[in-house]
Parts: sequence; structure tokens; C-alpha cells
Amino acid sequence: MLHGFFSQNLTAAKLVSFCAVSKNGDLLYAQLIFDHVRDPNRFMYNSLIRGYASSSEPTKSFLLFRRMIRTAISPNEFTLPFVLKACASTLKYMEAMLLRTQAIKLGIDSQICFQNALINVFVVCGLIELARKVFDEIPDRTLVSWNSMIGGYSKMDCSAEALLLFQEMRALDLVPDEFTFVNLLSVCSRKCDLDLGRLVHSHMEVYGTNTDLYLLNSLIDMYAKCGNLHSAQTIFNRITHKNVISWTSMVSAYAKNGLLEFAEKTFKEMPIKNVVSWNLMMSCYIENNQFREALNLFYAMCKSTVVPDEATLVNVLSACSQLGDLIEGKKTHSYICSNNVLPSITLYNSIMDMYAKCGPIETAMEIFFEIENKNLVSWNVIIGAHALHGRGIEAVNLFEKMQIDDGIKPDKITFTGLLSACSHSGLIEKGRYYFDQIYSTYRISHDIEHYACMVDMFGRGGLLNEAVKIIIEMPMRPDSVIWGALLGACRIHGNTEIARQVIKQVLELEPYSSGVYVLISNMYYEAQKWEDVKNIRKIMNYHGIKKGRAVSSIQSDGCGYEFMVDDKRHESSRDIYCMLDQLTDHLKSVGYYCSTQCIF
Repeated sequence: MLHGFFSQNLTAAKLVSFCAVSKNGDLLYAQLIFDHVRDPNRFMYNSLIRGYASSSEPTKSFLLFRRMIRTAISPNEFTLPFVLKACASTLKYMEAMLLRTQAIKLGIDSQICFQNALINVFVVCGLIELARKVFDEIPDRTLVSWNSMIGGYSKMDCSAEALLLFQEMRALDLVPDEFTFVNLLSVCSRKCDLDLGRLVHSHMEVYGTNTDLYLLNSLIDMYAKCGNLHSAQTIFNRITHKNVISWTSMVSAYAKNGLLEFAEKTFKEMPIKNVVSWNLMMSCYIENNQFREALNLFYAMCKSTVVPDEATLVNVLSACSQLGDLIEGKKTHSYICSNNVLPSITLYNSIMDMYAKCGPIETAMEIFFEIENKNLVSWNVIIGAHALHGRGIEAVNLFEKMQIDDGIKPDKITFTGLLSACSHSGLIEKGRYYFDQIYSTYRISHDIEHYACMVDMFGRGGLLNEAVKIIIEMPMRPDSVIWGALLGACRIHGNTEIARQVIKQVLELEPYSSGVYVLISNMYYEAQKWEDVKNIRKIMNYHGIKKGRAVSSIQSDGCGYEFMVDDKRHESSRDIYCMLDQLTDHLKSVGYYCSTQCIF
């Protein structure tokens, strides 16, 4: 710039091209050079458009393309494919159609690079029929054309079409590459089609691509998702130089097949762990209701060199929500704020859900109002939060506000939260109204969760006959949750007549659930039906069913404690029980006596 070399477009063009396209280049520097050239030529435009199309700012490719047209520089067969790539990155279907029209005018619409790029746009936008039409119009298809189309069918879960194309490709003596097989394996994984997966694997053996590490990792994933853990393990053992993806795929394989111990063991054996590996193991713990283990793993991750990402934080917040651990939840929120993490809508929803489930719903509401572009999940979380806290009127108001202010249509989950809120607040008429509205107004079919809410609502309100009626009218078979809700209502209102009919249904579905037997036994005890109490005890003893010990938790001075009945593990347990005895004596002195209605 200082010595006037940019007056020579050849020098500037080469520099722009290197900075925009090379792995060691600098796109911002390429833009700076480009801006100092008085009359950039087509090669410079093409280089910079290509650079932005592959960057995190693909929309700048459109701006450059428009500027190029305004300066009367005609695009060529090298320009349009990269603008189409930007269209694919930003899902701009209409812009792609306009580019196709322009390509026809320029006579370059039949160029194979342009056609392949157009197929890719249509595939990414989910327009598989348009993509196939372009594919069929190509006289001399390249391997990229075939892979793009097979990949498109893979994304749309069209396994039959993908396989037919592959067979047609083989008939033409075209040799598939690793991308072909990865696309086919992806179809097998999503469809859990083991037979097709084995067929693809056999073709890999024939074409000699079975040594490619990327493909071998895909095979592990495919066999794991299809439930063939033995084959997944065999391929894993066959890999000489395993990478972090190989190890993570095997951890995922064990986790998907319910073998948490093997997943843990494999995870611990990993020589190198990345953030995906840590997140996967955390998710495994959460899916298996081992929330404390998930938090402990997070602490171990923080001691490593791996930096948590948004998925990590969502996992941690989920574990805190399930444990009701407000202290750790606040620490996680503080970590997000102190590390200048810009929360996505998903992370905002997780923070809000954590506060709602851990107690301070007002804080959850503050987070809710902070979210600028609330999505349906945001509204579902906050409506569900009010349901959890028995704030039915507020939940109803939010439901109406969601539609009026934000124009967001409710889904099945929205109505589950809304009906639950009506149930917990005794809003029976509101509940009836919204239950009817689900299909009549919103054309949403009723789920079993909606019926469960209605049974619970009628049961709480003492309308047991209506609860029975709605169960009889259900289009699906009632599950243990619905029968359990009705049985609980029978206990509250002392209706042993209906309870006897319900007990048989519940025990058929959950014959070894201690909670069910405890509920039945307590109900008979309260009704003073001593013979029935004895019979329930006999059944429990005969089947070896024992009541699970309940665990309570308390948070004090920034620490969490868990304890059970007659628990003496805490170092201060003697002082705690002494204080408890004093409180009991005080309550008795003012005329309060503990309820002894429940025998368990």
C-alpha cells in the first residue's frame, strides 16, 4: 500500500486470493486489501465471495455479489457456486432460485459445479424433490453429484431412495468414496436399520474403504444405534490408532444400550477427552437419574484443561433442577455471567427452569423477562413453573399473553403445563374449558398426559365419578400414572369402593412398586380396614417388596445435606436430634400433636 503496488491488480489479486481462501490466510486482511483497490476485478470478487461463503459471515458473500453486479462485472461459473454455498449456509431458498435464473441468462446453468451447488442448497432447505429434479437433469454427473443426492436422502430419512441411488451408481461402475458410505451409514443409524447397515459395511469391505478412521467411527455409531453392541465393540478393538471420536463413539454405544458401568470404564480409559466426551458422559448420568454423579463429573472437568461449553452448562443446570440444588445452580449461573458467556435461548430456558424447580420462581420470572426473543419452550417452561408452584391464575394469564403478545401457538407440552396448573390450583372449570379447547380450537390430539392432568384435577376436587368417567372415555389404555392419581384421590377422600377397582389395575401395571403398596396400605389403615392392611403386608413380604427409604435434603450456609429417617451419619446428629426433641416438646405444650395416620 505504501509503495503503490496495489495499482497493479495482479499483485493485489494474488494477495486477496491467498488471504481469503488459504488456511493460513486472514479474511479481514483480504477485505482490507480489497477495499484499497480502486477497481477490483472479477478474480478478486470471486476470491472474497468464496472466503465469506466458507466463513461464519456468509451473508457478506451476498453483499459482495450485489456490489459486483452494480459495478457491471459479470459473474462466471466460479462466482455463482460460492454464492449458492452462502445460500445453503443461511437457508436462503428464494435467493438460490434467483441465482438459477441469472445462471440461465449467462448460459452457465449447465455447468456441473453450479448444478452440484444448487442440489446442495435444495437439500439443506429440505426441498428434496427439487434437488432430485436438478440431479436428473445433469448429463454427466460427478461423484460429488451422487454424494450430494444420497446425502440429501439421508438427511430426509429416505433410506430406500438412498440405497437405490447407490445401486444405480454401482451399475455405472462409479467407485464410491468415504462420503458416500458415511451418508449411507447415517441413514442406517437414524432408521436403526441393521440389515441395511450390514449391507453397507459389506460394500465398504469390497471397495477397500474399511480402514478409513472416519468411516470406522461411523460404523461404531451405526451398530450401537442398531443395538448390535458386539459388532460395535469388534470394530472399536480393530482400530489401531483410535482418536477421541473413536473413544467417544464407544462410550455413546454403551450408554445407548443401558450399560452405564461400561460407559464409565471406557470414559476413564480415554487418553484424551474433549468437551463432547465430557458432555456425553454427563448426559449419560442425567438420563440414568444419577444427577449428583453428573455434577461431580462437571467438577472434574473444571479441573482439567477442557473448557465447558453451552451444552455442558445446560447439563449442569438440568442436574441442579432435578436435585433441587439451588446453591450449585446459582454457582453455574454466576459462572455464565462472570465468563461473559452470551446465553442462547436454550441456555436461558435452562437457567429459568433451574430457578423454577429449585424454589425462587420470582428469579425465574426475572430471567424470563430478560429473554428478548422468547420461543415456545420459554413459555412452556414458565407456564410449567407456575403449575409447579400452584399458581394457576398466573399460568392461565401467561398462556393468554403468549398468544396475544408474541403470537406463539401452544403445543401439547403447553397444555400439559396449563392443565397441571389448573389441577394444582383447583381451577376445575378452567381446566375443563382448556381441555376441550385442545382439539376443538387448536386441532391438537389429546395425549395421555392431558388425561392424567384431568384425572388428577377431578380427583383433587373430590369429583371421583368424573375422574372415572374420563378414564373410561380415554382413546388409549390408562397407564400407572393415571391409575395412581385416581388411587391417591380415593385415599384423600376415603373412597375405598372405587379404590378396590383401581388397585387391581395398578398392580397389573406395577406389580413390584413399593410406592403403590404403601399408598394402598395407608389408605386401608386410615379406613380402619385392618384385615386388608394385613393382606397387603403379606403380599409385600411374599414378593420381597420393601419400602424404599426416602431421602430429604436441606441447604444451609452454602452447603447441601441429605438425610434419611433415624440418620446419624452427620457429625452433629446428636445436637440435631436434641433440638428436634425440644421442638417436639414445645409443639405438644401448645396443643399440637403429630398426625399418625400413615403407618409407613
